Amino acid sequence: MKYRRFGRTELEIPVFSCGGMRYQYSWKDVPPGEIPEENQRNLEAVIRRSLDVGINHIETARGYGTSEIQLGRILPQFPRDELIVQTKVVPTANPREFRKTFHHSLDNLKLDYVDLLGIHGLNTPQLLEETLRPGGCLQAAQRLQQEGKVRYIGFSTHGATELIERAIASDQFDYVNLHWYYINQGNWSAIEAARRHDMGVFIISPSNKGGLLYQPSPRLLELCQPLSPLVFNNLFCLSHPQVHTLSLGAARPEEFEEHLKTLPLLERADEILPPILERLETAAIARLGEEWYSSWFKGLPEYDQTPGEVNIPVILWLRNLAIAYDMIEYGKMRYNLLGNGGHWFPGKPAKNVNRRSLLQVLHDSPHAHIIPDLLQEADHLLGGRDVQRLSQQ
Repeated sequence: MKYRRFGRTELEIPVFSCGGMRYQYSWKDVPPGEIPEENQRNLEAVIRRSLDVGINHIETARGYGTSEIQLGRILPQFPRDELIVQTKVVPTANPREFRKTFHHSLDNLKLDYVDLLGIHGLNTPQLLEETLRPGGCLQAAQRLQQEGKVRYIGFSTHGATELIERAIASDQFDYVNLHWYYINQGNWSAIEAARRHDMGVFIISPSNKGGLLYQPSPRLLELCQPLSPLVFNNLFCLSHPQVHTLSLGAARPEEFEEHLKTLPLLERADEILPPILERLETAAIARLGEEWYSSWFKGLPEYDQTPGEVNIPVILWLRNLAIAYDMIEYGKMRYNLLGNGGHWFPGKPAKNVNRRSLLQVLHDSPHAHIIPDLLQEADHLLGGRDVQRLSQQ
């Protein structure tokens, strides 16, 4: 395994982290006796394989259902100083609730402390304000730190880049969990800001939210040769030293194996990546057209500035991926979450859009005249059954 300095925490963190979103029994809390032994054995096999290959950063959250309580059956069996354990707690208006929830997490994990505590889901200005205000959740986390229950404090976010940069600029956090990978590089300026503040950078779900790379489209498989799309994306992310660790979210112990193929390639990333990147760009231009490819994102309103809160940038992005790389299943998964994702994936789908009202908010876009039709096309291509966030299922 390879390790990187996790910003000012000074932790040597593995470039892959064992994320806790896919191996637990339930996304809801259930009595421990209802957790099947088969599921628990699989989870423990994942953790043992993770540690065997040098991935000692185990990441979970109070919002991940039975993940914490199941980890509590296995983590205390290992030397505590050889583990880096992270959990995350959502911010609340009442910091006492935050503190109570954290202690619930610690009890579940059967640990005396966690190395990393993330304020989970700083996705809106209100949540950021509630966290940073005097007497807010950040101060509650800092008190836990003073009591020896927490070593370092960070935040996770699905929010807008500008909001992430505001949180980073507060200089109150040691690390950040955020989205950034080949198909979605919009948060790069936030990563650069984190580097300037010497913060650790953890990439959320690069294999799942990064394109359903455990089940890639045949076209993506072809374009990423000689690498698998999963290894390509890992190598792309880790070729940037500002990125410290990628969450793998392994559901079974064997899922680590493909990721591990990335490690011997890291020193040759500058040689391996350029032809694949060129091939991906050329393929996208061939299907989307060069003018659209280079300017589709310009002048688009945010969802809260659009009639019906239609999330135009996200919908056009998903349409691009579906057309350029045949990423239909990924597009459907994300598109049908619109309207159901809350502040984790905000905005609405393009159902029954009114052309005239849309044109009024597209005045800064060079493609205003075609975007209403493209939104309708995206809805026909990707729309269907509503999708819920995993934690709602």
